[in-house]
Amino acid sequence: MLLAEVAVPVPLAQAFTYAVPARLAERVVPGVRVVCSFRRRNITGVVLEVAERTPSIDQAKVKPIVRVLDDEPCVPAELLRFVRELAAYYLAPVGEVVRMAIPALERTVARELAEDGLLELGAHKTVGGRSVQIVRASSAPDPDKPLRGTLPQVLAHVRAVGEIPVALLEQAFPSARGAVRRLHALGLVTMELREAALDPLFGAPVPRDAPPEPTDDQRAAIETIVGRIGARSGGAFLLHGVTGSGKTEVYLRAIAACLAQGDGALVLVPEIALTPQLVSRFRARFGDELAVLHSGLSDRARHEMWKSLHQQRVRVAIGARSALFAPVPKLGLVIVDEEHDPSFKQEEGVRYQARDMALLRAHRATAVCVLGSATPSLESEALARASKLERLHLPARAIATAVLPSVELVDLRRTGPGPSGHQLLSLPLHRAIDKSLQAGGQVILFLNRRGFAPSVLCEACGELARCPHCSVSLTFHRDHGGRIRCHYCDYDMPMWQRCASCGGERLALVGAGTEKLEDVIAQAFPQARVARLDRDVAAGTQSEAVIDRMRRREADILVGTQLVTKGHDLPDVTLVGVINADAALSLPDFRAAERTFHLLVQVAGRAGRASQPGHVLVQTRLPDHPVLRYALRHDVPGFLEHELGNRRDALYPPFARLVLVRLDAPDDARVRAEADRLASVARRCAPARSGQVDVLGPSPAPLERLRGRFRHRILLRATERRPLRVVAQAVLEASRTSDRLVRVSIDVDPVHML
Repeated sequence: MLLAEVAVPVPLAQAFTYAVPARLAERVVPGVRVVCSFRRRNITGVVLEVAERTPSIDQAKVKPIVRVLDDEPCVPAELLRFVRELAAYYLAPVGEVVRMAIPALERTVARELAEDGLLELGAHKTVGGRSVQIVRASSAPDPDKPLRGTLPQVLAHVRAVGEIPVALLEQAFPSARGAVRRLHALGLVTMELREAALDPLFGAPVPRDAPPEPTDDQRAAIETIVGRIGARSGGAFLLHGVTGSGKTEVYLRAIAACLAQGDGALVLVPEIALTPQLVSRFRARFGDELAVLHSGLSDRARHEMWKSLHQQRVRVAIGARSALFAPVPKLGLVIVDEEHDPSFKQEEGVRYQARDMALLRAHRATAVCVLGSATPSLESEALARASKLERLHLPARAIATAVLPSVELVDLRRTGPGPSGHQLLSLPLHRAIDKSLQAGGQVILFLNRRGFAPSVLCEACGELARCPHCSVSLTFHRDHGGRIRCHYCDYDMPMWQRCASCGGERLALVGAGTEKLEDVIAQAFPQARVARLDRDVAAGTQSEAVIDRMRRREADILVGTQLVTKGHDLPDVTLVGVINADAALSLPDFRAAERTFHLLVQVAGRAGRASQPGHVLVQTRLPDHPVLRYALRHDVPGFLEHELGNRRDALYPPFARLVLVRLDAPDDARVRAEADRLASVARRCAPARSGQVDVLGPSPAPLERLRGRFRHRILLRATERRPLRVVAQAVLEASRTSDRLVRVSIDVDPVHML
């Protein structure tokens, strides 16, 4: 019989088999959405395969597909193969992965299915937006009886314009809605309910630019990439360019070549915050024929973007990691900007690494993939050294007069505070800020901690204000009416007036965040205009408004978290101050050194990007730390060599592969017992792999309690992928019989270890 394998959106690894009725045989093809029965209810799924074969169960028990929702596949063949491979690699439910590649159900379709009793209205996410009532003049002659009131004027207006939304007609005739109803009853006009067109995502028009003359290094990189695009032979590149070297211009030229031969391009950026800036550059070069995809879009806007790609009205998609699943037509080029950024790793649900999967998608589509960064990840560096990525180098800044900024370490053990008297501002940094402002330059100050004070301490008994749901202290936020908040679960409460433990009134604010730094700077430099950029004041694309203030010279000093390090091009910034370079180095994560180096080099790269020289001051109590020494010299190759040596000795990626098994439950004893059981399963399986897999743990996670749940973990490590996969699969199978109160997740190639 004709059978279809269907991926349904449930947390189960396999697809499910359904019979294909003869009446639907021509329409059931891979990639179409179908309605099928699953556990006594109807749901939508996506067809993966169709074949004539004998089912493994009694034919009478094989349920039929109920309805086909698409006239043509909504998931193209290239994308369907890719999502299936991604699901297999990350041991993820194929239905959950496929769901990331399909659009929400159109509201009209959902309503029709509900009327037919096939789907429960409201059970599925739908899009449709608001509808607009359009009025159009009919061909009927005027009635014998003359029209009265505003009817003649309204009819004349409609006949003059042909068709018009009723809402727009009301602007000219306040009583238009009633008049239209009477004209419709007389047969003089027709009315149609039409879905409103989506407002353009892009705001003000952007003038088209003229491509600048590339530097010699840019030209060499462009010619190499474009040559491979023209040959349609695929290929993968690591574009290693210093900050300000013009990597975006290389991307633009490569995309232009791709479009010239009728192919599509996909551009991934690590943060929504970078999207407006990049979209502006792309619109200036290619116009508005772009699809922008990120989590900040409404469901309807995302659906419109998806549709514009699927219908091949646009061929370029830009967005954060979820744009990886965009149905780009005839994919010829995939670009991953700032490929080192850890935000390319999805940390909830399907835990995929967008950078790695971009390489896979490009490879399977025989497309060219370009990974760009000023500070390549160790994984990409290892691939380049193994000749799996071809290295392209941009060693100098694109603007001839712009040079890399000088970097100076300020040893806080030997240097006191400046005139402000606050430890946040050392004397050298205070003087440098003053000098930069007097010369007309702008300043960026980087402190990777939100809020006013990270901790509230009772000086009488030493009690910290702690989150009742997480193993962390509460952060004091003055901007939120004097409240203390958990940055993990968002629990918050009014600021203590007395210690909750002893009732003491002597409360100390320990440490400092960006709110405090903003306050200190405003007092120390009252003549300067200070702006702040962190997730408390500007989430997602809203951060562009803060950056625009700097571009328009409406702010002199920008204080912020790592959002200020992300690729912003601010030509008048001449000074960057790193307030506390040591904080990230102390985290219990083998990637701590790498992340710190990336942050320092990236934030330093914001200075001196135009004709004015830049300077960077890094405040530290660890001036001899290798990470800081390499950052001081802008020595990316030296750091990579040093850190690769450390990773090789400790047997961590890229010299080993990891799978992190995370367990959490409301009860510590339950999760501990389940962690012990799964670790035993892993160890029983590991010897069969000839000792090729290390099973480390179980142990409590560094953040032992989060959102009211106790957390434990098991780390699986191997130098080869295949034996590691066998053990991970055994743990996954064993977890299906876990205590129902214990959640188990398998994280292949984990990035965040906390």
